[in-house]
Amino acid sequence: MAKDKSTYVCTDCGAEFSRWLGQCNECKAWNTISEFRQAKAPARSGNFSGFAGINDEKVQTLDSIDLAELPRFSSGFAEFDRVLGGGIVPGSAILIGGEPGAGKSTLLLQTMCALAESMPALYITGEESLQQVAMRAKRLGLPTSKLKMLSETSVENICHIAEKEKPKIVVIDSIQVMHMSDIQSAPGSVSQVRESAAYLTRFAKQHHVAMLLVGHVTKDGSLAGPKVLEHCIDCSIMLEGSNDSRYRTLRGNKNRFGAVNELGVFAMTGSGLKEVKNPSAIFLSRSDEQTPGSVVMVLWEGTRPLLVEIQALVDHSALGNPRRVAVGADQNRLSMLLAILHRHGGLQMNDQDVFVNVVGGVKVTETSIDLALILALVSSFRDNALPQDLVVFGEVGLSGEIRPVPSGQERINEAAKHGFKRAIVPFNNMPKHKIDGMEIIGVKKLSEALEVI
Repeated sequence: MAKDKSTYVCTDCGAEFSRWLGQCNECKAWNTISEFRQAKAPARSGNFSGFAGINDEKVQTLDSIDLAELPRFSSGFAEFDRVLGGGIVPGSAILIGGEPGAGKSTLLLQTMCALAESMPALYITGEESLQQVAMRAKRLGLPTSKLKMLSETSVENICHIAEKEKPKIVVIDSIQVMHMSDIQSAPGSVSQVRESAAYLTRFAKQHHVAMLLVGHVTKDGSLAGPKVLEHCIDCSIMLEGSNDSRYRTLRGNKNRFGAVNELGVFAMTGSGLKEVKNPSAIFLSRSDEQTPGSVVMVLWEGTRPLLVEIQALVDHSALGNPRRVAVGADQNRLSMLLAILHRHGGLQMNDQDVFVNVVGGVKVTETSIDLALILALVSSFRDNALPQDLVVFGEVGLSGEIRPVPSGQERINEAAKHGFKRAIVPFNNMPKHKIDGMEIIGVKKLSEALEVI
């Protein structure tokens, strides 16, 4: 009989080694390498646990595959469906991550209780007792008569029970506490998370069951576990939101069935998460008094525009090295824009502290923030307030040119819908037809934008 093969795996980064080391050569962490024994895989013969044998699969040509539309079903939340690309796809594996207390279990419990009224649903908890889940459901006032519950951490037992119950949708809370009997390492280790996720994903696809997996996050906010976890699943979604804010954002980082970086907004209330129909309204709660350093810009999140307020504060620095602080924006891009403003705008802020904030806790990653950020900095530096009805967007190049951004027409229409009367946009994003009640100024250079304000 062949001996089990032993490898050594770093529990932080997932790197594998042939022998034990005190320090990982990849991530340089100490005492994170543990032994992992890989048992010899049994020979496949026919079917096992309801899984189709290898010999049953048929090779097909690409043109013979049925291109019928995937039969999605709604989760009960329009914002959740938007992030998923239009609804839940049967046979898909969806990973939902987030900080502790963000509301992952609450969102899934609300979704499962609603879906259980119309289809068989199974909620599997490995972190909480059944009594704890029942108490939360009662507190939220959810219908509980149809949802089936199971407290289990063995992946093999879960799949065996799911074969008997035949649910259409299953929730695993969470993947970090699941384990497989033929793997010697502890639950939550790289090998356990990797093999458990692969086993559950294979079960979901072969039985056409929608599988929702809850994932933990590390200190830096990334998903815990090996990177292969994000590769084997179909959708990766992050539920973000600070404990002192009542709003939660659901962002799609990976989606094989829809747009990436789609954003859904929820509000945490006493009766659970409630979806926000008009997210732009919650990020535009500005004071009636005009203040320097504030301007509104239009983001493009997934398939829809979103209006947010950009605030900047420029103040004389008493330090030898002035501070550059950006909350919700890229700090390196802030430094680059300050250099562009000095070179092509004639404004020097080398002796000034610069603070930038995106109101509402939104994280802006696209380049359309450039022009709005520069105008907010100039407004604060000159102590001159910008008009309340002004909206700005555009990318700024290193030579001072204003570059166009995608979906310019849709951004302008969104601003007009919220009552904005003026807009400064890239010249190539100027609409072909005039918009009633809105003055749109197209600029090609940074100097032109500064002259306008």
